[in-house]
Amino acid sequence: MSEQTQSATLFVPGEALPVRYTPDVVVVGGGASGVAAAMAAARNGASTLLIEQRGYLGGMGTAALVPAFCPYTDGEKPVIRGIGLELLDRMKEEAGPEFHSRYRDMLNWVPIDVESLKRVYDDAVLESGARILLHTVVDRVLHTGDRISGLVISNKSGRAVVQAKVYIDATGDADLAALAGVPFQLGGEHGELQPGSMCYLVTGVDRARFDRFLEETGEHPQLERTVTEAQKNGDLPEGRKRISGMAWITDTTVGFNFGHLFGIDGTNAEDLSRAAIEGRKLVDLQIRFLRKYVPGFGNIHLVHTGDQVGIRETRRIQGDYTLVVEDFLTMRTFTDDIARNSYYIDIHLANAGSTMTIKHLPKGKSHGVPYRCMLPKGVSNLLVAGRSVSSDRAVQGSLRVMPNCFAMGEAAGIASAMASSGGFGFREVSVPALQKKLLEQGAWLGENPGIESEDRSLIEGQVAFDKESDA
Repeated sequence: MSEQTQSATLFVPGEALPVRYTPDVVVVGGGASGVAAAMAAARNGASTLLIEQRGYLGGMGTAALVPAFCPYTDGEKPVIRGIGLELLDRMKEEAGPEFHSRYRDMLNWVPIDVESLKRVYDDAVLESGARILLHTVVDRVLHTGDRISGLVISNKSGRAVVQAKVYIDATGDADLAALAGVPFQLGGEHGELQPGSMCYLVTGVDRARFDRFLEETGEHPQLERTVTEAQKNGDLPEGRKRISGMAWITDTTVGFNFGHLFGIDGTNAEDLSRAAIEGRKLVDLQIRFLRKYVPGFGNIHLVHTGDQVGIRETRRIQGDYTLVVEDFLTMRTFTDDIARNSYYIDIHLANAGSTMTIKHLPKGKSHGVPYRCMLPKGVSNLLVAGRSVSSDRAVQGSLRVMPNCFAMGEAAGIASAMASSGGFGFREVSVPALQKKLLEQGAWLGENPGIESEDRSLIEGQVAFDKESDA
């Protein structure tokens, strides 16, 4: 990780700023958790503003070109439902008849059609009644005691203040929470962070030729032998021994998640700049490798690299409860569960010489995600959703994926509507009432959730939903 350039300090005089927006709920960050949070808040009656730094929504799924959604299922049934499942289905339809026919019944590793997904997110958020403000960043948090009293935003229109009743941090990096003074951890014990990946999209693939190559040679679809051979020949750098993500958008268009960029702190602008430059160089090497070594890819054309490098890990807030690896391994259920998670612990190597950590739960099993891990220490009207919730590093390696972010975001959005309408902070939200709303709106909280709700019919209805997947 690079060091920040040291410089002298300069006092900047205070400025009088207009209060430009006064919604009930402000969601900062338009990735999976932010989209779901904004939709849920608005659908539950709160006037909602979603602020996103880019010119489109989607986070890592669009800005970083992550090629596929991680699994929605536990191997037997979907554990991510509600808004997350709705958006997945809408993307399949928006991507066209051929895409929909091919992936209609898939719930695991569904390829992402980026431009279709952008439109789906736009439409879904606006249809919910939420407002979208793009090309905007939050650069300051205003405090009154333990409450956020406003956010200073910057964009082409200048600087202004947004004031809401409650706030949701869906930045992925806990940017808003950090500005608000919430304590957090960054990476491992020695500051190590999972590497980034520059994902990309190619066209001109001959899938029939590629499939024949796999059949004739017995090569793994992730090209383990081929990658190793190229590394021995000096045509690929050491590191990842296989292509971890290869998603077929069409028979001629493929998205790739392949290779690592080490020592990247996603909260450091200089690191992100270096990663973007090094990432594009690495992609060029990989394109040359694919053309030279992989039949069916000899005439490919690089269409697009990610607008930024994909980031797996940055800050984890300190919350009212910290989800730990024992909770994952024992498949613990909490009385304040607002989601379930079955994705495996997936901690990528911190450097080219280290190893990855992988730990799966048994098929059909999951663990609970408690509401308390979204409640940041020291702030009463802020909720954090997404990969930066309060967890240890191992569990963050499981929670961080987009389907889980949808589920946490939906819960955060409903809680924000409840808090804003009731005029209280997030810790005063009735968890049983929140869980009941989640169930009513299609979320899943397990076969035997530890819910303090009297309406067991909702739980029984969720258990009855047992859609098979291609796990």
